[in-house]
Amino acid sequence: MLRLETIAEARRWRRAQSGRVGFVATMGALHDGHLALLRRSRAETDTSLVSIFLNPLQFGPGEDLDRYPRDLDADLRLLEEAGADAVFLPTRDVMYPPGFDTAVLVEGPLTQRLEAAHRPTHFRGVTTVVTKLLQVAQADRSYFGMKDAQQLLVLTKLVRDLAIPTTVVPVPTVRAADGLALSSRNIHLDPVQRRASTAISRALDAAEARFDAGERRGDCLRDAAGAVLAAEPLIDVQYVSCAALDTLEELDRVGETALVSIAAMVGVTHLIDNHWLGLPAGLGAPHADLGILPPALRSDL
Repeated sequence: MLRLETIAEARRWRRAQSGRVGFVATMGALHDGHLALLRRSRAETDTSLVSIFLNPLQFGPGEDLDRYPRDLDADLRLLEEAGADAVFLPTRDVMYPPGFDTAVLVEGPLTQRLEAAHRPTHFRGVTTVVTKLLQVAQADRSYFGMKDAQQLLVLTKLVRDLAIPTTVVPVPTVRAADGLALSSRNIHLDPVQRRASTAISRALDAAEARFDAGERRGDCLRDAAGAVLAAEPLIDVQYVSCAALDTLEELDRVGETALVSIAAMVGVTHLIDNHWLGLPAGLGAPHADLGILPPALRSDL
């Protein structure tokens, strides 16, 4: 596995590749959710590049940048064992050199609601860094997790709007045996908080069960999830949402698809999770899950 530390090195490496290249962008503190992205890339492309960069621009004042877990040696071992071909390890000065004054912002409804309402500078930081990473990687396919649903939708719009020559591939959420979505931040949960956090996935399961039973009223789906969360006193709910995939606008009535999502604080740890309702058959098969994205956002057209 090659280690690339500068943009020039990464571009020379990319020019030397003759087949299809897959790309996975991470902030480190890797777990099996990240490795699922890499495994998908290895299955669908000839060469896989992973980046590790803890992006300060997507953390607002008082957020957990200083507490965000870091273990580069462990990350590199995991990537090498999982078969990454190269890893891009830029420093802050490489990504944001002196005089860096440019920002990339996706405007419109996707960056006005949910996480954006609670973290107003977050997506500006995400879209700026991902634009630069995609320009460096020049990958045929770029893999992002469905756990960060709003981020996935924002990035697919970014790629389509700016005609960035990559296909965004959504990859299903990886969960622990008890249902908790894998997250680098889970390391901060103590055993009691860890058990309490499973209420988030159980709340989403409750909403999805109501949907599968035929319920289409958005308030009933939100209430089903909220009732589970209300029974867990350690969870401080920020929002419970049942929203349209193309705008993230809260739905009075659900059609064929919707995104049910939750954000909460458990102690000082920010957790998010979601279920995509009404997914087509075959989700997870090669290329099939591109169909979850609204046509206006898909980058493979």
